[in-house]
Amino acid sequence: MRLKFTVNGRQAEADDVWEGESLLYVLRERLGLPGSKNACEQGECGSCTVRLDGVAACACLVAAGQVQDREVDTVEGLAGEDELDAVQRAFVDAGAVQCGFCTPGLLVAADDLLERCPSPSDSEIRESLAGNLCRCTGYEKIMDAVRLAADRRAEEARS
Repeated sequence: MRLKFTVNGRQAEADDVWEGESLLYVLRERLGLPGSKNACEQGECGSCTVRLDGVAACACLVAAGQVQDREVDTVEGLAGEDELDAVQRAFVDAGAVQCGFCTPGLLVAADDLLERCPSPSDSEIRESLAGNLCRCTGYEKIMDAVRLAADRRAEEARS
């Protein structure tokens, strides 16, 4: 099948897609967007988190046929042309990036949280990121990064 959908605000097409192929496979292998990582293929780790029509989802669990004429936002869509998004910058500044494998999913999940809840409590941050596993950081730096991103977004909104 020919798959047509919007990725990061741009129209995308992929040919010869099997309907049961995962969105993750289509993004990485057919569209050349390697940011979403392939780790568990069971929706358990969050490394492949994207937004599908504005809702966070594990791309490994979404069948390609389900995204026809829909909108997908990946980690590649967070940054501007010349600079990092506030969430990405906060992860760097807070030291929340170590091996980097879980980072794309965490960035999308954190951005999704901050879109819905601009000033989240620690429990809201934990709940929102609960589906994203990290084996390197111990999560404290990740929590710091989300708090920092929330503060920076609030500061930008006041300016």
